[in-house]
Amino acid sequence: MPARPDPSAAKPPSMNVKTALRVIEIIETFARERRALSLSELSRLLSVPASSCLALIRTLTSLGYLYETARRQGYYPTGRLLAMAQQIARHDPVLDRVHGTMSELRESTGETIVIGKLHEGHAVVYLDVLESPHAIRYIATAGERRELHANSIGKALLAAMDDAERAALLAQLPFQPFTARTLATPAALEADLRQARERGAYVNLSESMPDVGALAWPVRLSGESYAISIAGPVYRIEPHLERYAAILRAACAALEKI
Repeated sequence: MPARPDPSAAKPPSMNVKTALRVIEIIETFARERRALSLSELSRLLSVPASSCLALIRTLTSLGYLYETARRQGYYPTGRLLAMAQQIARHDPVLDRVHGTMSELRESTGETIVIGKLHEGHAVVYLDVLESPHAIRYIATAGERRELHANSIGKALLAAMDDAERAALLAQLPFQPFTARTLATPAALEADLRQARERGAYVNLSESMPDVGALAWPVRLSGESYAISIAGPVYRIEPHLERYAAILRAACAALEKI
């Protein structure tokens, strides 16, 4: 009896990747627009043919991730997506371990707390963000990426590398300027990292965005390098650098013992 063809083999890998990307883009579009969207609106926002968009919507609807709010009035995600995300988050091996510590840091500083790690060898990816309760605060979202040279977490991750690995990476970075205070060369960044080790915190004061400040410290979890930062307006961060640095170093040291 001949073997049945594998349905997944019918599509080339590039097509499967494109389809997966489109699904993520649909989810992100709903998150950004925060309203029901018609087929034509989704097609326009995603810059894809209506026929391709319809096929994806029908699939997501049949799986229970989207529903039609009213006939011809658009689609919106169901609670299934949130339920699945919560299930995943509850069992994250890293975030479950650090969440309590991040909450304590937010409580003791009143500022936004972020954990991140190296992304594809050349950027920082935020894994989790606990926002400050202040009306004026640093706002970020898990999954966002930042440049290594202009980010406190990026600096902490660079400092955790051995000299040869860091030098090779810095030679490849474009050192994009974001503000007048952005470090512009590998030599300037290396000097900053040396000062940071002595200071006890890797600091970004208006280097990535005007008036935004942050300090970070590396933490080793299950053999991998991560870093945690305390971020907020410069006028609140800068006067408390020494105290926040001591709190952050103690928190990271405690995490490594768990």
